[in-house]
Amino acid sequence: MAGARAEENKRTVLAFYQAAINDKDHDAASKLLSHRYLQHNPRIADGLEGFRGFVETLKADFPHLRAEVKRIFAEGDHVIAHVHGVRVPGGPGTAIVDIFRLEDGRIAEHWDVMQQIPGEARNQNGMV
Repeated sequence: MAGARAEENKRTVLAFYQAAINDKDHDAASKLLSHRYLQHNPRIADGLEGFRGFVETLKADFPHLRAEVKRIFAEGDHVIAHVHGVRVPGGPGTAIVDIFRLEDGRIAEHWDVMQQIPGEARNQNGMV
């Protein structure tokens, strides 16, 4: 049962990336959020209205933003995703680690760590 819940939580998070980031569809994405949604990114307000503001900013400032989940892990009610976010097509983008806590099958809490991908690196290993 615990493994099935973790897999369902991963599917919810993947659907969230598609709706919120790639489609920038607040209505579809908000169906995946808890009404008590907590945000730990200091640039985004808590709750569904805070999330609406975030999506509207994405639409206006980064209409071509795409997020590609490279790896996704789940344990219980937590999901961690390693993501390549590209704001402008052809740009190097950002390496992102998102952490989600789900409650009753909906995203209740979110943390993230982001690092711009530099044009040059001292190794060939890549960040995403």
